[in-house]
This record gives sequence, C-alpha cells and structure tokens, in this order.
Amino acid sequence: MSAGHVTVELGLVETTALALAILFLGYLLNRLVPPLRNYNIPEPVVGGIAFAACSSIIYSQLGFSMTFDMTLKSPLMLIFFTTVGLGASLKLLVRGGPKVGLFLLLATVYLLVQNATGVLLAWLADLHPLQGLISGSVTLSGGHGTGVTYADLFREENNLQGAMELAMASATFGLVLGGIIGGPVTKRLVDKYQLEPSDPPEVQTQDVTYSLEDQDRVTPRRMMETLLIITFCMAIGGMIYEALRKSGITIPSFICSLFLGLIITNVLDLTKFYTINKETVDQWGTIGLSIFLAKALMSLRLWELMNLAGPMLVILLAQTAVMALFAFFITFRVMGKDFDAAIIAGGHCGFGLGATPTAVANMEALVSRYGASPQAFLIVPMVGAFFIDITNALVLQLYLGIIA
Repeated sequence: MSAGHVTVELGLVETTALALAILFLGYLLNRLVPPLRNYNIPEPVVGGIAFAACSSIIYSQLGFSMTFDMTLKSPLMLIFFTTVGLGASLKLLVRGGPKVGLFLLLATVYLLVQNATGVLLAWLADLHPLQGLISGSVTLSGGHGTGVTYADLFREENNLQGAMELAMASATFGLVLGGIIGGPVTKRLVDKYQLEPSDPPEVQTQDVTYSLEDQDRVTPRRMMETLLIITFCMAIGGMIYEALRKSGITIPSFICSLFLGLIITNVLDLTKFYTINKETVDQWGTIGLSIFLAKALMSLRLWELMNLAGPMLVILLAQTAVMALFAFFITFRVMGKDFDAAIIAGGHCGFGLGATPTAVANMEALVSRYGASPQAFLIVPMVGAFFIDITNALVLQLYLGIIA
C-alpha cells in the first residue's frame, strides 16, 4: 500500500467467486445488450472487459485496486486443453491432419504480414522499427509471455526505453480486441454464404430413442469419471513436461496433457475398454475455459492502455483491421470456404491478436449458435497454442536480421 493508493488482496476462494460472478455478468450483459449477443462476443470476454473497465475507472478516480490469487488459473487452462485432446478421435485427426499443416502455413504468412504492417507504420510515424515489431507478432500473436521476453531483449540490447510498458499494453489491447472481432467476422461469413455445419447434430438421429443408456448421460458419476481421466492426463503430462524442460526442450506446459489425452481417447476407442463420455468432456472443457478466461481478463489493468502514445494506438487499430480483413478474405477462402472455415476464421482472429484461449472462446460462442465444428477445435488450438510459437520465433529472427 502506498500514499493515495489502496490495494486489497483477494484469496483463492474470493478470487474464484469473483471470477464466477464476472462470468455470469457476461451472460447477463449478452442477454440485455442485443449487439453483444448478435455478434457472438464470448461471455467471459464481455464480463471480464466490463469488470476491467470498472476497475480502471475506480483506480483512476479513487486509487483503489485489487490483487488476485491466480493459483487455479493454470490448472483450469490445463483442464480445457486436456479436454481438447480427449475430444480428438483418430478419425477426426486423420481427416483434419492436412488442414493443420495448411492452417499453420497460412498463420505463418500472416505473421509476415503482421510484422510488415507494424514496421511500416512505425517507420511512417518516425518510430523505432522495434516498436513496430512490439506492436506486431511479438505481442499480438505471441501474447504477454513473448512480449516480456522480447521487451527485455530490446531494452538490454537496443536500449529501447519503455519497451516493457509498451509490450504489456499492446498484448492487453490485442487480447481484448481478439475476443471482440472474431464473432462479427464469422457472423458475416455465415450470413453472406448461408453456411451450415456439414455434420448434423447427433440428437437429430436419436430423438426417438428411449433406452436407459441414453438417459442422464451427464451424471455426477460420469463427471467424476471424466475428471479422473483429465487429472490423470494433467499429472502425467506435468511429469513429462518437467522431464523435457530439464532436457532443454521448451514447449507450452499444456501440450503434454493435450497429446496424452489424444493418445488415451484413441487407445480406448480402439480397445473398446472404456468409452469416454463426450458430453462430460465438453462440460469440463467449457467450465475450465470459461473460468480461466474470466480470471485472465479480470486482472487486466486497462489503464495501462492509456499510456499508449497516439501513433502506437493507430498501429494497433490498424493491426486489428488487417487481422479482420485477412481472416475474412484469406483465411476463410484458403481453409475451404465452408462452415468449418468460417469458424476457423473467427478463431484466427482470437490468437492472431490475443491468445489461444481467446480463439477457442470465440469458437465456443459461435458453435453454440450455429452448430458444431469439431475440425476447427482440433486445428486452431494445435496451431495457435504450439506450432505458431515456433514459426513466430523464426519470423521475428528474420525481421530482426533485416532491421539490424
């Protein structure tokens, strides 16, 4: 606590309760404000931004802020990505495999476009080209973690002042906008081309079945059985991650759990030893993602965006427009001009400006309205959460070599 500034620390239970309240605030606002509902803005994003905006106003006027216990944030993220693996059947993986490579190539091309936009606009505004990279894929596709890494590098190696503040503000800006533009982009595509899911919902073929096996598929026991499998994948995946890290192999922490879930679900499918209940997997995934995003967004310090200089704000707004246009005109067409491609385009907006959970939240909001797209939920997380980090590092090295 400092003079004129009061900080209240919330514990684990209080933080989780507030995150749930923020999540339901998002549901309420989406119900009361038609544009939010019509453009499929994810509820955690709506509630999180509303809370962050109120927090910023209170901070600026009264000097009051809160800190949160984010102990559950990482486990919630792991729960979600593990359910992505558990929901990926071998048949789906084979069908979506070639498109994973295609989308990775497309996303990598966008990294080149994103950095070219940032560097060019920085040059036109008479700013350091490295500031253009910070407002490019360093923070927008790389997120806060990559932003911290390169901000330290640019400050130490290039004496770029204010790099850290700019990186954090840019990453925050992208996280917010990435959750906002995905819904409108996909809605426009779906309406313009009258797109529908390729596979009809399963309930359409089971609406006259009354066997006991089909009743109460989501039960407390099934939820706990699925949670056992999820936590097993998280525990073993954590051990594998630590072993790889000690061997000098650095990957995102959730990748091991995701792939372990993918292996387990397909082994069980082949052996018929146990059938993982898809409904409970979806329920745990939705719970994990929703609360994770609420926790991530409730801690945003939006007042940091006020520190952005005018030219940098223009660059970030231009990046938002470029992302929306690229997803609408290029991502959608290259990925097949079908319903799955439209959902992928909405997801691309999420991780192209923010982060993979934002991309998935965009897609969750879209499929809840238009219908399922399992292919999109396999392709976007695999590319946005893992492979894009590798290609982003290569693209940044290319640009650094040119700028230097």
